[in-house]
Amino acid sequence: MNDTFYMYSTRYRDTLISLLDRSRLAESLTADLFVPLHCNSSHSSSKGIDVYVHRTNSNEENLKESIGMGLSILEESTLKLGFKKRGVQFANLQVLRENIPYRSSILIEVGFVTNTDEADYFLKPNNIRAMALAILIGLYNYLNI
Repeated sequence: MNDTFYMYSTRYRDTLISLLDRSRLAESLTADLFVPLHCNSSHSSSKGIDVYVHRTNSNEENLKESIGMGLSILEESTLKLGFKKRGVQFANLQVLRENIPYRSSILIEVGFVTNTDEADYFLKPNNIRAMALAILIGLYNYLNI
């Protein structure tokens, strides 16, 4: 990885971009990292931030980096923003499965839209920016840019 850090967004409004197209975009950009952000939901009163990685045998180095990035982002976002740390978990999600052979890949669930406190938090643009900054600082800390 070089010292230049570019970020690309797949969506700028509430439109559906297929999972396959998201993976294709990462491939066409020759991305070093793949970090989609989502909001979770639950039938219970769940709260907190989860990071998901795909367990793979195809690229152990990308798996190790993915776990390390996830832990760094969790540390930064929960310490600075006060969200509950739910941990790094393994999941067989399509976007992770398609990206992990080629690049470090994590999926961040930044909170629960079904939790009133967390849903209200993201109604304020400054809070969205704070979460984005915490994620960026977590990446920065891990990558030592």
